[in-house]
Amino acid sequence: MIDETTADGVGVDNKGNSAIPSAVPTDFIRQIVEQDLRADKHGGRVHTRFPPEPNGYIHLGSAKAICINFGIAEDYEGLYNLRFDDTNPTKEDVEYVESIKEDIRWLGFDWEDREFYASGYFEQLYQYAAQLIKKGVAYVCDLTAEEISYGKYRGTLTEPGVDSPFRDRSIEENLDLFERMRAGEFEEGSRTLRAKIDMASPNLVMRDPVMYRILYATHHNTGDEWCIYPMYDFTHCISDSIEGITHSLCSLEFEINRPLYDWFLDQLDIYHPQQIEFAKLYLTNTVLGKRKLIQLVEDGHVSGWDDPRMPTLAGLRRGGYTPEAIRDFCRRIGIAKADNLVEISLLEYCLRQDLNQRALRVMAVLDPLKVIIDNYPEDEVEFLEAENNPEDEAMGAREIPFSRELYIEREDFMEDPPKKYFRLAPGREVRLKHAYYIRCERVVRDDNTGEIVEVHCTYDPATRGGWSEDGRKVRGTLHWVSAPHAMEAEVRLYEHLFSKENPNDVEEGDEFTDYLNPNSLQIQDSARVEPSLADAKPGSHYQFLRKGYFCVDPDSSEQKPVFNRTVTLRDTWAKIQKTQKNT
Repeated sequence: MIDETTADGVGVDNKGNSAIPSAVPTDFIRQIVEQDLRADKHGGRVHTRFPPEPNGYIHLGSAKAICINFGIAEDYEGLYNLRFDDTNPTKEDVEYVESIKEDIRWLGFDWEDREFYASGYFEQLYQYAAQLIKKGVAYVCDLTAEEISYGKYRGTLTEPGVDSPFRDRSIEENLDLFERMRAGEFEEGSRTLRAKIDMASPNLVMRDPVMYRILYATHHNTGDEWCIYPMYDFTHCISDSIEGITHSLCSLEFEINRPLYDWFLDQLDIYHPQQIEFAKLYLTNTVLGKRKLIQLVEDGHVSGWDDPRMPTLAGLRRGGYTPEAIRDFCRRIGIAKADNLVEISLLEYCLRQDLNQRALRVMAVLDPLKVIIDNYPEDEVEFLEAENNPEDEAMGAREIPFSRELYIEREDFMEDPPKKYFRLAPGREVRLKHAYYIRCERVVRDDNTGEIVEVHCTYDPATRGGWSEDGRKVRGTLHWVSAPHAMEAEVRLYEHLFSKENPNDVEEGDEFTDYLNPNSLQIQDSARVEPSLADAKPGSHYQFLRKGYFCVDPDSSEQKPVFNRTVTLRDTWAKIQKTQKNT
């Protein structure tokens, strides 16, 4: 059985096999929105929101949610809000607030003056909670958090929970205790306010959920004004109602919480948005759960939230991803009702499609081997023309220096090559990109190690530009840089952070971190790049010929630029697609 996705995307079936569906599924959310508009529901309005909790950096799953929420509002000429659901001061920080805003703007959305905070509604939320107490459907409970969440009071999926011994307190006592909770008379964690629903409900979420807890913590927005903080489930639906949200779009994990969302609004008899759930994003060789991402950062498995191996927007941006590629990816995977595992190669395909159009082509040698052209004049330097991007003539051309001493990739020379090796070898001729044909004559070795340190060649002056007038053909074309003119650079070669296709599928006795790829970062600290990159700015995109797409890292200096490999040139997704269509 194939899980739902789009024809453009690549899903994974229940056995873990990649597959391409034969048809595009219906965009069920837009169907609902259009039906509501035809019925003049919500006054013919479309008003959505993206409600992050500011307790970490946002990731690709968040990008999907942003594109859905903001994109649908834009499509139907509606409104969209950015609202921070900031109800837990122990985990939230201004750093996360600012990073989220920066990432959303980078992705291409601007919420203008529609920025809100759940903490801005704290007083109104408190009054609503008191209203539920007066209605007899909320009570102050003295059970510990552990007693509420586990054991007999919680119950199991098959056994009902047990009523709290404090469930039948009078309305007057509950109001008094709740006011004293706010006044700071009780110890942290000693009391909670709970909704009085049904301890026998088959949905555990409805078994008298906690609405407020006591926390003596400074809030990033309200300071020390409050010592009781509302829980997410109580806050979220009321915030939607206050803001006039029409369609509360959220991931599938909140489907079980929808009855509670509806219950609070119905009990308060206030404006009622419609909650609609869509499939979460799961990506191969990646984890997107915030707790796991926090663990990767705090345990030092990555260098920070913006490590290019992280699926955060900050990490992807630093690694060279473009907002256009991410939005294209979110469009291709569509809006499904069932969770599915998407091939990361589809994301890389979208990136290559974008970078192919915008990235300048340049030459860089990552593992240099010196080549000396014996019959080239020692002091001569000539400048050869090279196009900047064959996909776009408007990007023009540049001049690159050529001299007697060059660097090529060490892997592009072999003293005793196997069959079908078409690069440089003794007695063999190859083409240097944009330059000349050269032939290997001899090698020079290190006296101590025996390693080849120089390859001596001759060149054919009649092949300038890389073509022979006599029709002589060569099989191999190599990239190179002029040794006297090249800049030394650090090149960081990134691979997938996890070697296992689904690191969330943890085998017994393992941790998800056991599947980390030990080769996810390799550093070439003595690479050489052509001199045109001397003024390269952080974030600039390049295609290193034959090596992949790279971008300039903020760690760069005038003395030594640093480049991150964004993605290789190999397009595995296109190959998967072709294979599937032929079978």
